[in-house]
Amino acid sequence: MFLAIALYIFILLLSFVLLARIVDLFFIASLDRISRDLRLSSDAAGATLMAVGSSAPELFVALFAVLKPGEHQIIGIGSIVGSAIFNLLVIVGAAALVKSTKLNWKPMFRDILFYTLTVTMLVVFIWDGHFTLTESIAFLGLYVVYVVAVVYWRRILPHNDVELGEDVQEAHGEHNKITRPLDQFLCFIFPKAERYYLVFFFSIVLIAALSYVLVEVAVETAHIMNIPEAIIALTVLAVGTSIPDLFSSIIVAKQGRGDMAVSNAIGSNIFDILVGLGLPFLIVMSLSGGTVDAGGDIVTSVLILFGSVVLLIGLLLVRRWKVGKLTGFILVAAYVAYVIYEIMKL
Repeated sequence: MFLAIALYIFILLLSFVLLARIVDLFFIASLDRISRDLRLSSDAAGATLMAVGSSAPELFVALFAVLKPGEHQIIGIGSIVGSAIFNLLVIVGAAALVKSTKLNWKPMFRDILFYTLTVTMLVVFIWDGHFTLTESIAFLGLYVVYVVAVVYWRRILPHNDVELGEDVQEAHGEHNKITRPLDQFLCFIFPKAERYYLVFFFSIVLIAALSYVLVEVAVETAHIMNIPEAIIALTVLAVGTSIPDLFSSIIVAKQGRGDMAVSNAIGSNIFDILVGLGLPFLIVMSLSGGTVDAGGDIVTSVLILFGSVVLLIGLLLVRRWKVGKLTGFILVAAYVAYVIYEIMKL
């Protein structure tokens, strides 16, 4: 039993690292070049293709969890809800602890508005313990509205954009040294960068395969350790798929770009919930009919996510859109309390 658990932990860690490097080095880079071919504005590209890039693992984990026979959809839902809690409390909190930042309230207001709507819909839809086809369409519909709002928001509230490209590349470069051997192996098996459409599809295949492995390993680990699948998803899978974003956010926060870290965390959460849940649910219910069950422990975590949103909004309003060490400490402490709460339920 001990050897089996150790093996599964090793596979989980390796899968997390591989996912992070594939997304960083190949998937996002290919999406960036594709967005230029499609002549997408930076706003539209960020809200669509770049969101897909940073959230692809969560999307595929949710998809395979819902498709896997045996009612394992709680793993997909739990990983996305847990990731949303981690992103909101830990990534935003860590960025605030690293360096105080005065946020640009105009784009932040837009993202927080849509995120509040997103989490409110999630609470309402999950309250009866299942999702319907209409609710999955509503999720995807709100995301379309969000993308349109992103594109046209500057006409409503004019503001200067944050240029992400060079800072994000520098952030990724800071922790490339640790994974250099693995990066060299991936560069060997991947197509050349100039064949970026092929790089994109190859990335999709590998991300999907690794996400499938994560779902299978999570199920087996939960069974061996006699732990509810929801707990594994809300903690281990959620944190594992979000750690790369945490590292990058800390680095850009040190550069004085804390607003970028906060914006990316919230924007990623919007995509995770609306598309990461809406699309897999739509596919499954379109193929098999019926509804997707989701109840038990996950409802409490969704309510905690809603409370986290209220906490962040309250802190931003009280601090007048400034985030600093006090804000960071409160948010990180809230996440620690959440993890302790989940452990106490075992």
